[in-house]
Amino acid sequence: QVQLAESGGGYVQPGGSLRLSCDASGLTFNSRVPGWFRQAPGKEREFVATFHRSASTTYYSDSVKGRFTISRDNAKKTVYLQMNSLKPEDTAVYYCAARKSGTILSEIRNLNNYDYWGQGTQVTVSA
Repeated sequence: QVQLAESGGGYVQPGGSLRLSCDASGLTFNSRVPGWFRQAPGKEREFVATFHRSASTTYYSDSVKGRFTISRDNAKKTVYLQMNSLKPEDTAVYYCAARKSGTILSEIRNLNNYDYWGQGTQVTVSA
């Protein structure tokens, strides 16, 4: 059974860093591709980062590109999101999710194509 469990959230000042982890026990990386989404208060859940199904390429939203880095440890079945230069607008609940590896490239940012989700971890960026 696929279970996704995020950790590493917390409170950080603007300009600070956090690293989120997603324990993806049971996830078969050959058939599922992990990604990160976030949801700020009063806003819709939005795409943050994911991999190409080959894991050779990563994709980011424009709002986090250059500041966030997604990575994974296949042996540990863990996915990471390193967040640097954090801004107050990065405040949100961050979710780990997984989609089928066959999802076409133009649809990998669409949350409706992700069928496994964690419960989320809160990240608060404030002075």
